[in-house]
Parts: sequence; structure tokens; C-alpha cells
Amino acid sequence: MNLVKPNGSLFGTRDVAQGASRVSFDLGTTYTPGKYELVAVNGDQTIGTTTRTLQPDLQILEIEIGRKNPEKMWNGTEREIADEAYVVVENRGSGPVSVTQLLFLGMAPYPSGEDGTGYADDPDVSGIYDPQSDSEVSKVTFGPEEQKTLYSSRSPFAFVPGSGTTCTESDQKGTFTLSLETAPDASSVSKTYDIRYSAAEKFNNCTLTVRRQ
Repeated sequence: MNLVKPNGSLFGTRDVAQGASRVSFDLGTTYTPGKYELVAVNGDQTIGTTTRTLQPDLQILEIEIGRKNPEKMWNGTEREIADEAYVVVENRGSGPVSVTQLLFLGMAPYPSGEDGTGYADDPDVSGIYDPQSDSEVSKVTFGPEEQKTLYSSRSPFAFVPGSGTTCTESDQKGTFTLSLETAPDASSVSKTYDIRYSAAEKFNNCTLTVRRQ
């Protein structure tokens, strides 16, 4: 059995035992999305073909702040989870995809850009926390029709004097963009949210309200 890539070149071959009804190829996340052709051969003779489109379709379903929804975070201390976020993501497509960066851009309290943690331009920093390993991971992979929760690792909702946005004596309103950088095609999936900071006397004592646009 041969698997042919969208550009017509050979991806790989598999020997299939007589009577077998399934064959598998490990695509990883470095494959090219598009239409693949499975070609059954016997020696030099083609005995059948079928095609399948492999195309990821990543969707951001939900985002919340840790201190407002601690029951949906990992089992960490209140201090550990307070400034982090969880993001529910689903791959509704037919091909696997990996999220390689979780970014918060714009008027998030402690954004991922130059006015915050500054890792947006560093592909070696994902900003994704893995509770099982208790560490930042390089990527999270989604199979077709798979849903997972991503956790931030760089405190995007922390109030840091001199960086991002902190509380003031007046209400503040703005927007931030949640962006997922992905592989195999190095594209991004993003959504923009309205964010409101309530008035507060201390720089870190206001209430945040996040709403999808």
C-alpha cells in the first residue's frame, strides 16, 4: 500500500497482510495538509485507489481566568493558578495538528508581547503548562475531532507594575487577542475578546471581565 502526498510524491509504503482491512501511516505533525491518495498495489500492478483529505480545523471554544474559575484549573495552589488561564480547544478537522504557542496579545494584564513577557517572538517558548509533567511543554497535539484544555504558563492575567495593563482609579476597557500558533503549516488561530478592568485604588486589586466579541 502506497500513500501519495498532495504534490504527487510518495509519503510512504506499508505491507498489508492478506485479509487485513486496515492500514496505518504515522503522519506526525510535519505533514502537508491536503488530499492524500492510498494506492493498493500488487507488484507493479495497481489494484485500487482511494483518497482522503487531511485538513486540521482548530477552534477556540472557551477561555477563563484561573482565579475566577479555580475548579477548572489543575490542582495547584491558589497562588499558582490565580494569574493563569485555561483555554478549551477542539480540532474539528480530519488531520492532526499541534499547538506550539499560546499567546495573549493586546490589553491582557501581562501580555505575551514586548510590553509583557516578550515570548511571542521566541518559537522556543510555548507558554503552555502541562500539569502531568509540572512544566512548560513545547507543544500539545490534537488528533481529528479531539478536544483538550490548554493551560497558560506565563501568567497572562498577572498585574505587573511597568508592564502591560494594571488597575487604576478609573474603569478601563479594551481588547486582547488569544492566538494559537500551530504546526504543521505554521499558521495561527485567534479570537479577540473584550476586557474590562474595574476601578481600584491598588494596581492589582481590580476585577477583570472578559467577553467574547
